[in-house]
Amino acid sequence: MVGIVVVSHSRQAADGIREIAQEMGGDARIEAVGGTEDGRIGTTPGPIREAIEAIGSEGGVVVLVDLGSAVMNAELAIEEAAVDEVAIADAPILEGALNAAVAATSPSATVESVREAAEDAADVSKV
Repeated sequence: MVGIVVVSHSRQAADGIREIAQEMGGDARIEAVGGTEDGRIGTTPGPIREAIEAIGSEGGVVVLVDLGSAVMNAELAIEEAAVDEVAIADAPILEGALNAAVAATSPSATVESVREAAEDAADVSKV
């Protein structure tokens, strides 16, 4: 099964997004990473890499991020991670996580199909 890592500058935001996505995705494997290692707002590569490695052994990982520096730190984490297939989705973090969680539960899910499902959320109108 493809895993999902949600990366936010806020630990509370990451946990909340994970909670909502898990409700929709049921059996999806979702890790939340947020804030810096010393509890401040921000992101660092180490915890992102650890989350990728924690769930990436079977089927790869799709990473969703909130802001630009989270992309940079996720890219650094991916370079260091001992996981073969990891992709960052260019998607709104909450809506993308919901779509990814649902797509990840499919028996035929791939990193590419889960990433595409997350990115499809960019086209969804909220009003």
